[in-house]
Amino acid sequence: MTRMSYAIETTGLTKSYGRLAVLTGVDLRVPAGSVFCLLGPNGAGKTTTVRILTTLTRPDGGTARVAGHDVVRDRAQVRRAISLTGQYAAVDELQTGAENLRMMGRLSGLSRREARQRADELLERFDLTAAANRRAGQYSGGMRRRLDLAAGLAGPAEVIFLDEPTTGLDLTSRQAMWDVVDGLVEAGRTVFLTTQYLEEADRLAARIAVVDHGRVVAEGSPAELKQRFGDQRLDLDLADRASYDAAARRLGERVVQRDDARLTLGVTTDGSAAHVRSVLDEIDPAGAAVRRFSLHSATLDDVFLSLTSRKELAGV
Repeated sequence: MTRMSYAIETTGLTKSYGRLAVLTGVDLRVPAGSVFCLLGPNGAGKTTTVRILTTLTRPDGGTARVAGHDVVRDRAQVRRAISLTGQYAAVDELQTGAENLRMMGRLSGLSRREARQRADELLERFDLTAAANRRAGQYSGGMRRRLDLAAGLAGPAEVIFLDEPTTGLDLTSRQAMWDVVDGLVEAGRTVFLTTQYLEEADRLAARIAVVDHGRVVAEGSPAELKQRFGDQRLDLDLADRASYDAAARRLGERVVQRDDARLTLGVTTDGSAAHVRSVLDEIDPAGAAVRRFSLHSATLDDVFLSLTSRKELAGV
């Protein structure tokens, strides 16, 4: 794949704040016309990466190109080619919902007619038509968030950055957003997504990069990551608290899920009888500690927890 096939390309991206190294050499290749998702625990560098790619923060080292333009040398060209929806609603409360969307369309270069048509489409898509002529300051928190998402999609941007776009939305609104993202990709746009919902990444992304401690620790399609880092998960129900604690200590970082109340531990496995038997023999040689076990297909949660040393999902 040539450089022009990438909508986003970074090499050796670094960023520090004082003595805190947030990015320590991030390499990304995002194919044009696809959804690319960046996952990572709190402090991993997701939002810092987004801020650099959208020209809001200068990198300390490395290079980054978006829509073919260098984010440092060609800031104006990058900004004309992108849109950004952040984690918090940022709408003009004195304007109506329709006015907000028409304004964003006009600022993005659409004609008056195109901006009005696009606003009407987005109001319907995000279930805001009935409130189109109400001032945004009168909207509920969820409605404001939906309006903010719609505003970020009002223009003809080549690359769309969605930084945890569905945080706080109900399932219906999240699914509406997913449908919009599908439509953007069908139209040839590129979507760069960060999210705290792993099922959202699984549903939308063609490729996923997992960052931890400021660097990419794994990349691939959702299916590839699940196969590579735990095609199956072995869930172990322990007989009592002492057995549970002993098994947890023995398995250590191999544990990808745990339920202290139910005394259940989950570990990745290849699903073979030999591997399952070896785990059982390791933690329960007498056959009394494990009450029952079960095998499940791995999820992105399992991949995430096996790749990162911390368990939270909020982004920095």
